[in-house]
Amino acid sequence: MREERLRTTAGLRGTPALVLSAWRGRSGRRYVVGIHELAEPELDDMGEAVVLAVRRDASGTGELVSVASAGQSPRERLHRNWVARARHKGATEMHVHRLAEGEAEREAIVADLGAEQKADAAH
Repeated sequence: MREERLRTTAGLRGTPALVLSAWRGRSGRRYVVGIHELAEPELDDMGEAVVLAVRRDASGTGELVSVASAGQSPRERLHRNWVARARHKGATEMHVHRLAEGEAEREAIVADLGAEQKADAAH
C-alpha cells in the first residue's frame, strides 16, 4: 500500500480546500481520502467510512498504522481505544474514505489496504 498525494485548490468562495490524498491497495484499486487530525471527537460523527490512521516520516511520506471500518450501528463504531492504539504507534492523521457502499464493501477495502491491520479494527 502506498499513499498518492493529490493536489487541491482553494475551495469555492474563499472556503478552505479539503485536504485530499489517495491510497493504493494491494489490488491496485485507489481510494480517495480526506485528511483530518487524529481526534477522538471526530469519531462520534464519523458515520459510514473506512478510517486509516497515518503517521508521517521526516520526509513527509505517509505510513499506514491502522485501518478500520466504521458504521452507523454501535457494534460498527470505532472506539476511542482505536485512536489511543493508533497514537501509541505514532499516528497523527486520520484519513477517511467515505465512498464505500455498505459494510461488505468497507470490509473489502480494509482487507485490500492492510490485512495485517485487521486486528486493530474495533468491533
